[in-house]
Amino acid sequence: MNLRILSAGAAKGLVTALQQPFTADTGIDVQGTFGAVGAIKEQLLAGAPCDVIVLTAALIEELIKSGRVLAGSSAVIGRVRTGVAVRTGQPLPDISDRESLAKSLLAAKGIYIPDAQRSTAGIHFVKVLEQLGIRGDTESRLRSYPNGAAAMGDLAQTSEAQLIGCTQITEINYTEGVTLVGPLPKEFELATVYSVAVCSNAAQPDVARRFVDLLSGSASEKVRAAGGFEF
Repeated sequence: MNLRILSAGAAKGLVTALQQPFTADTGIDVQGTFGAVGAIKEQLLAGAPCDVIVLTAALIEELIKSGRVLAGSSAVIGRVRTGVAVRTGQPLPDISDRESLAKSLLAAKGIYIPDAQRSTAGIHFVKVLEQLGIRGDTESRLRSYPNGAAAMGDLAQTSEAQLIGCTQITEINYTEGVTLVGPLPKEFELATVYSVAVCSNAAQPDVARRFVDLLSGSASEKVRAAGGFEF
């Protein structure tokens, strides 16, 4: 029997890291589906099988109110900031302030981002471009992906130079081949709290609660912190 996880891409690395120890402990395989928060919410509402769901804390609360998630089952995993990345080995651009960030983005030949309509980081990044007054100048160089993990995966594989990416820091840290430059400047900071909960249609609610405890409890604190979750 499998435990079915619907998860925001920001928690993909964490869920993946904990799958094997959970299976070794329980004998139950974990099947994860990952994507932009909007896409994951849509899948749940469309009736996708789900035992455990990981989304922003705000969306989890919304799903509790609508009855899609069991009340009293949610727990905070941690806070994740949005950051900037480059392919490992490339020079680190200056993103220390408004002017430096704008200059670095304008100099990039390609900008890798998650879905600008359904992902937390993608939506925010487009707003940052607008605040900087450079959205029109960078629009043709935006390379959008269903989620940040996919964006970072492609950034890691390309051989082009002068590329930059922006997504949740956890998706950067868990992707081999990309390097975190740093979080967005304080003026543009986005720190998103993620929670995990048991779905109302969970086939194995007791087992689901065990996985919720693992993702949010002390046993995974070091893994979460190493990946970019803050407490």
